[in-house]
This record gives sequence, structure tokens and C-alpha cells, in this order.
Amino acid sequence: MTARSFDAAGVPVKERAVIPSAWSRMWNRNAPGYLFLLPWFIGFFGLTLGPIISSLYLSFTDFDLLTAPHWNGGANYVRIFTSDPKFVQSMRVTLFFVVFSVPLKLAFALGVALLLNRGMRGLPLYRAVFYLPSLLGASVAIAVLWRKLFAGDGVVNNFLMLFGIEGPSWISNPRFSLWTLIALSVWQFGSPMIIFLAGLRQIPQDMYEAASLDGASKWRMFWKITLPLLTPVVFFNAIIQTIEAFKSFTPAFIISGGTGNPINSTLFYTLYLYQEAFGFFRMGYASALAWVLLVIVALFTAFSFLTSKYWVHYDD
Repeated sequence: MTARSFDAAGVPVKERAVIPSAWSRMWNRNAPGYLFLLPWFIGFFGLTLGPIISSLYLSFTDFDLLTAPHWNGGANYVRIFTSDPKFVQSMRVTLFFVVFSVPLKLAFALGVALLLNRGMRGLPLYRAVFYLPSLLGASVAIAVLWRKLFAGDGVVNNFLMLFGIEGPSWISNPRFSLWTLIALSVWQFGSPMIIFLAGLRQIPQDMYEAASLDGASKWRMFWKITLPLLTPVVFFNAIIQTIEAFKSFTPAFIISGGTGNPINSTLFYTLYLYQEAFGFFRMGYASALAWVLLVIVALFTAFSFLTSKYWVHYDD
């Protein structure tokens, strides 16, 4: 026998079916998806968001890994902007690297993309060969190879000797050491080249045909058709490559042996941050340096987006 419910007057209450709430229906429908996303959520909160918040707190402390963090307010930031000559030097080196390496890499990548876009034979092979250096990335092996190439008795100087030219020790001369790192960055042009090539394939060919009928030269078609329609791709590549340039670390670390020498000419900002954190165990100060770099990159990105409306041309 089924038990029945009664109200206060003893009248049987009509049994009603329990209808799941909208929240319950949504959860039952989406629960498998959330379960599949659970590893990503654990990684994001445990390995990304958590360390970010911790580093922000540590940037206001004096912390050396051996003792508990001691709150010192904004002392780390005051020292960065008022009494740290290495911060100024590392920022100068990094800005020099960014200003020269990014435009040169983009120009070289665009030039190669224009050549490949002409429909030459063996295009997939050329794309793979040119993309290979970017695929290797700023690895330790590539940095070691670059150091061997530009050493005093390296491949570059041995090649110059064939023409009676005595080359300098590129990586130990402060006049040339940073330029060797810029050359390494430009050599890894494959990634922006592939993006440029994809953008070039999206430009309608009838625009070139109409311009050719009007007597426009190749150079004029490049400035009036190719480059304006390619500005969204240029903008994207410029943002990505600039951020990567600010983050560059491995080549400077390997080529200079982790010192930034000669005479701090290869002391990238990230290398100086590494020295403070793992050389002198000033984790609090290194965290402050990391947040300063984050703000600098964020300001550059914001400025780029604000000014893009004046030179980036979309379909409208």
C-alpha cells in the first residue's frame, strides 16, 4: 500500500510529480562536458592562476625561499625605478632587441612569403624548410649551434677567411654580440612567413588584374593593393612577435653563459629576472620585475590596438 500525505484538516493532498529545476536540467545536460574540462580547470587554477596571484603577493615582500615572506610594501618597485642600474641596462638591451629584431623578422618573412606565393614548384617542401627553424624555437640546441657559428674560430669567421677577411669574435665583442641574437631571431622567420602566405592567398586576384590593365607596376600594386589588404595579418604578426621578443631568454642565457656579458650587452630583461630569482634568491624582487614586464607588454599591446584603427584596413 502506498502512503498518502494529508494536510492539517486531514484532507488527502494530491500527489504531484517532482519536476527538475532548470539548473538541474542544465547540469545533467552539461555534466559530461564539465567532467572532460576538469583537467584543464585544475591546470589553469593550480598551475596558472594560482602562481600569478602568488607572484603578485610576493612582489610586495622580501622573500628568499629560505625564510617566510616578509611584507615590505612597495619597496621592490621603488628600488626598480630609482636605484637599480641593471634594470635600466636590461630594459635598454631588451628594447633595442625588440625594435630591430621584430621589423627585420617581419620584413624577411613577408619577402619570402611573396616569393613562395608566386606558385613555384615544390612549394610544400620550401614551406617546410623555411618553417623548420621556427618549429625548433629558441631551444638550447639552436643557441649552442649559434654560439659555435659566431665564435672567434667559428664557421662564420672561417668562411670570411676564404676572402681574406679576419672577422671579430662576434659573441664576445659588445659591438656585435647583441646583433648575433638579432640575427638568430630573424633566422626563425618561419612562423610569421606561414601566416603571411595564408593572408596573401586571401587577396582577390582580380584586383591585380584590374591594376595591371591600368598600367600599374608591380611595386605600385604592392603598396596600393597587397600591403593595405595585408595589414590585419601584419598587425597580428607584429603583436605576437613583439611579445615573443620581450620574453626571449634562452639564446641570451646560452650565448652569454647566463651572465649577460660582454659588459651586459646581452643582458635581456628576462635574463636579469632569472639572475635575481635563481642566482641571488631574491624571489620577491624578481616577482616585482616580472609584473613590471607584464605591465610594459600590456601597455604596448593596448597602444597597438588603439592605434591600429589608423593603419589596419579590414573589409569594411
